Amino acid sequence: MKHTEPKVIEKKKSDDNVVKIKKSKKRNIEPRTIHLKKSEGTANLYDWIHTLVYAVAIVVLLLTFFLRLVDVSGTSMVPTLQSKDKVIVTNFLYTPQDGDIVVISHGAEYSDPIIKRVIATEGQSLYIDFETGSVVVDGKELKEDYIQGFTHAEDAEIPSVIPDGKIFVMGDNRGVSLDSRSKEIGLIDKDDIIGKAQFVVFPLNSIKYLY
Repeated sequence: MKHTEPKVIEKKKSDDNVVKIKKSKKRNIEPRTIHLKKSEGTANLYDWIHTLVYAVAIVVLLLTFFLRLVDVSGTSMVPTLQSKDKVIVTNFLYTPQDGDIVVISHGAEYSDPIIKRVIATEGQSLYIDFETGSVVVDGKELKEDYIQGFTHAEDAEIPSVIPDGKIFVMGDNRGVSLDSRSKEIGLIDKDDIIGKAQFVVFPLNSIKYLY
């Protein structure tokens, strides 16, 4: 009879009792940027407001440094300009020339702004024949198709040569214009010129460029 050795049964520890704790890996979570979409109508409104603000700023700059809007009062520049016309005036790097229509801050004894036509500038000779109404500058008679009425004499002494820094002006409506022929206005200092009248912009049926 064979002797049988008893088998030794090794009990293995059950893996079920082993709790494996895995360290969770930290995730780098980037912050999310949430884009709130404006409604199309709101976006269009903002764009319109920005455009309007920029346009107003440009207009203000132009009117402050380059352009002015002037109301004509009176009939001294008829038929070229009518009372209540609105005129754009420029003054940037402006030097007065014969024939220009200019706005002047005041005269010798007249405190209100006036608008007149430049007849002669500094250094030019000037002669007005008050019997015929003809105006002669530097020996040449002016062809004044723009005037109304007769060029009559007033009480100012008219120099044969315009002094430095001065200009001689008259209105186109020669019969009624108060201008350099009068002591009240006299010769105009160039520093008192506000600017040159360039365009009539109102009324709409009178829009034109002023030569």
